[in-house]
Amino acid sequence: MTRQTISTDKAPAAVGTYSQAVKVGNTVYVSGQLGLDPVTMELQEGFEAQAKQAFENIKAICEAAGGSLNDVVKFNVSLTDLNDFAALNEVFIANLSEPYPARAAVQVAALPKGGVVEIESILYIA
Repeated sequence: MTRQTISTDKAPAAVGTYSQAVKVGNTVYVSGQLGLDPVTMELQEGFEAQAKQAFENIKAICEAAGGSLNDVVKFNVSLTDLNDFAALNEVFIANLSEPYPARAAVQVAALPKGGVVEIESILYIA
């Protein structure tokens, strides 16, 4: 299988030693996305705005890989406060349709850049 690095300027540049995504065969592994504006590299203000921006970033990376949010089979979400779980569900509902992908959500002590939510995803593009 071939391994391809996926990159787009429509999502924030990596803030560490990782790629925005890596495609192996028909599977795309999207690195965790914070609510960073891809132009300013500044975090959006508040949980909902950061979650929405993280989804926009994931959407841009999915498209750069030749897919879409509809191709996501799994999301992993890290939250700094599980009290934001209901708001997280609303952002997922606004961006996805049934049948929904698999998902995990965990509370963490801290995220890079002071973010309050980070979302990573796995796509399968047939």
